[in-house]
Amino acid sequence: MALVPNWSAGAAVTDDPTVDAATKATFQRLADAVFTDRTQALVAGAGKTDTRHASGFSGSVRLSGGQTREEKSALDALRDRRGRLARLGETYRAGSTKVTLDATQVKGRNAKVAVTETTSLTYDKATGKTPKSTGFQAHHELTFKADRHGDWQLTGIRDTDDGYLAVNQVAKPEVAKVRTTADDGPPSAARSATTWPAPANPKKLTGGTYDYKAMVAYAAKYWNKYNADYPDFNGQGAGGDCTNFVSQSLKAGGWKHVPGYTTDFHKWFGNSEIQSDSFVGVNEFSWFALSSKRVTSLANVYQMDLGDVLQMDFNRDGSKDHSMIVTYRDNRGVPYVSYHSTNTYNRSVASLVASYSGAAFYAYRT
Repeated sequence: MALVPNWSAGAAVTDDPTVDAATKATFQRLADAVFTDRTQALVAGAGKTDTRHASGFSGSVRLSGGQTREEKSALDALRDRRGRLARLGETYRAGSTKVTLDATQVKGRNAKVAVTETTSLTYDKATGKTPKSTGFQAHHELTFKADRHGDWQLTGIRDTDDGYLAVNQVAKPEVAKVRTTADDGPPSAARSATTWPAPANPKKLTGGTYDYKAMVAYAAKYWNKYNADYPDFNGQGAGGDCTNFVSQSLKAGGWKHVPGYTTDFHKWFGNSEIQSDSFVGVNEFSWFALSSKRVTSLANVYQMDLGDVLQMDFNRDGSKDHSMIVTYRDNRGVPYVSYHSTNTYNRSVASLVASYSGAAFYAYRT
């Protein structure tokens, strides 16, 4: 049988109603096993010799040789991350992952499967003063290929969210981007240290200009769903929804619109019909926030408190890549952030520092 050529890797998976339910269920179960393995690699007490769900999978589909090596490398990296987190005082005592199948497309002996992963991790030694868990929803595209006997092999996994930082996601080397004149625009944010502990820098949470509890409440409500009053920039090359989500949260807490041209970084506004570049763009947000004096740079990421904003430049090329908002701070002084793309709630800053040691961090006091 001649193989059908692979179709575009960036195209959305269109569901094929002719694929039988048993095949779909097998694809879904193996995906669940793979991402469960990744989650369990972060849980305290899990070791290399523990039973792996994917390696012991007994369905009529398995990992290809290349994907087996990929997963071994990923699990080794996640166990190393678990050790770095433990040294920062953070451990997880339990984790759960559920994968749902969104669409299946089969052409000849090639298949693509779109899935949604929902993962939760329980913090160890959580008290009434610390979050009990962190979690996220992520979307992936899996590719399968059938051998001449008709047995399927999982050959690849691609994250399809326009974002980063699922807690069980392995960071891949970033390709340095070409800087443009816009990336060099004023003002420049000061890079924040990631050392623990940090010098005290208390924040007044009540009685000021902004309602930080309202910011947190908005983020808690919409971290895993999207407010229909704003556009959704996640998925299929839309650029990611992270800064749009942060801006919405700040607006809910009292940030006022500054109308004008969308491209003028001195302006800031957003609704269902139109948004300024500073409302949805990572770098443009930084330029507006600093130039308007609505934020100041913090010397250390561990100084952040409720409603503060964290940005990251993953490959230190000078162009920031991701925005997050602080939604919790525990009694040890560790902030926790929530964000879109990949949708995540209450992830500790310690986890980010341990996962992305080569990144540059920018913390802003709002």
